[in-house]
Amino acid sequence: MSEGRTVKGLTALVTGAGSGMGKATAEVFAADGANVAVTDLTLETAQPVADALKAKGLSAHAWALDVSDPESIRRVIGEIVEKFGGLDSVINNAGISAFSPIDSADYDAVWDRSISVLLTSHQRIIRAALPHLRKSTAGRIVNIASTEALGATSRDSPYSAAKAGVTGLTRALAVELGPEGITVNCICPGPIMTGMTAGIADADKQTFAKRRTAMRRYGRPEEVAHVTLSLCLPASTYITGVTIPVDGGLMARNA
Repeated sequence: MSEGRTVKGLTALVTGAGSGMGKATAEVFAADGANVAVTDLTLETAQPVADALKAKGLSAHAWALDVSDPESIRRVIGEIVEKFGGLDSVINNAGISAFSPIDSADYDAVWDRSISVLLTSHQRIIRAALPHLRKSTAGRIVNIASTEALGATSRDSPYSAAKAGVTGLTRALAVELGPEGITVNCICPGPIMTGMTAGIADADKQTFAKRRTAMRRYGRPEEVAHVTLSLCLPASTYITGVTIPVDGGLMARNA
């Protein structure tokens, strides 16, 4: 490795890698020489991403992973370590949309699903991966939250609460694991062109971006992925416990 500025030869687990930011993250890591565990809810969505990377001569393998299922987490992480010989980076990216008015009849169900997928899964994956990260010379954890953890939208309290929990989990684990050299950081994407935002009309996207972001545009998934990669570099040894908005200046702008 040249000055620790590459993840070549290291192994990264990316959840929710079948599309959007997860797919872009898998592509960026693989292009830099990492072994990438491409995981998604179904093999039908994960396999094409891994196949496309392997067709380019890159190192990737696909797994179906239900992040709400503890047994699935334990099994897949065991298989990743067996396949690649170790695990160096965990990128907790898998997510769902979870909007519901507080007085809705289905609020409790939306809340429970949101906490399970967006928060509880993070700690379960980290706990399952931890014995292997401890053996790495560059143990890295990156949790993907959202700017909804920093400022909320109406009717999104299940989502916002779960994402805020991710930022708290990140800080606490950074303090706990710091003495072992394992870094734990969080990225809060803002408005990004992904499947979750695909249903928003282009005109509405443009209006929102011009009104709310400094960059006056939606972000691209790879713009988030490159920040994730930078946090997982072996050279990134003294960055931990931070929450980084990748939002085009959304949180910085008042008017």
